[in-house]
Amino acid sequence: PVCSQPTVVPYEDFDVVADIKAIRKACKGMGTDEEAIISILANRSAAQRMEVKQAYFEKYDDELEEVLKNELTGNFEKAIIAMLDPPHIYIAKELRAAMKGAGTDEDVLVEILCTSTNQVTSYLHYLHEHDLEADIEDDTSGDVRNLLISLLQASRDESYEVDDGLAEQDATSLIEAGEGRFGTDESTFTYILTHRNYLQLQATFKIYESLSGTDILDAIDSEATGTLKDCYITLAVRCAKNPQLYFARRLNAAMKGAGTDEDTLIRIIVGRSEVDLETIKDLYLEKYDMTLKDALSSECGGDFKRLLLAILH
Repeated sequence: PVCSQPTVVPYEDFDVVADIKAIRKACKGMGTDEEAIISILANRSAAQRMEVKQAYFEKYDDELEEVLKNELTGNFEKAIIAMLDPPHIYIAKELRAAMKGAGTDEDVLVEILCTSTNQVTSYLHYLHEHDLEADIEDDTSGDVRNLLISLLQASRDESYEVDDGLAEQDATSLIEAGEGRFGTDESTFTYILTHRNYLQLQATFKIYESLSGTDILDAIDSEATGTLKDCYITLAVRCAKNPQLYFARRLNAAMKGAGTDEDTLIRIIVGRSEVDLETIKDLYLEKYDMTLKDALSSECGGDFKRLLLAILH
């Protein structure tokens, strides 16, 4: 797998007492010292931020989140609050928000469910007050529903072993499913995409290409439609090609055109900061000929921009 590099790592000289005092001071009196809050929270790992939150409550008998909600506003507040949740809880909340209310935000569902590991997926079940599967069944339909439910089973092989015989067998079943493989017999494709490990899928797609003469992405592109196509491409691109590139594309799309999708910026920049954000930055530059920092600088402003740039390092 691509060697993925984070931008945020545990702070070596971590001193939780000094941190809570500095945050307390930043929120005291007239005005708020946002710089101080950014310099602490953007340079601590999620686990260290949880310690800060706990220690703050024990010392001052105040919930840090509530204190900061009173002091901060807008997207800056949203991003800081996101950083005060353990990562898996934050993602579960985002998933719930995507399914709340009238329309389902399928892009977010796809992003989260198609890029989560089995462990994260099991957490999602556990944290979702309602039955996550029932919610997804209500909010989606047809092939997309089957695919998302299959992902929720968290039954992907997560090893790094490749079985060439199986790759050939899977590639052959995909070809035999015929022109309608992503429509009439999508179950074959859904099964393979949601169960095989990522290296195994790469091997399968290579064989598929050599046997059929068509790149898997071109095949999906010409045969699938709508959200199902998005899901397939996300899974195939993420697995087969490169997950960090997928996130680079999501960030770029969030900043394209009129208006900016700040929720997606927060979700990816906060959510990937301890996983592979450094690698996402490299790929962003490679693909868009512009640094992610410069892109964010022209789209965001104020403390929100300062915070995101601090997390990017």
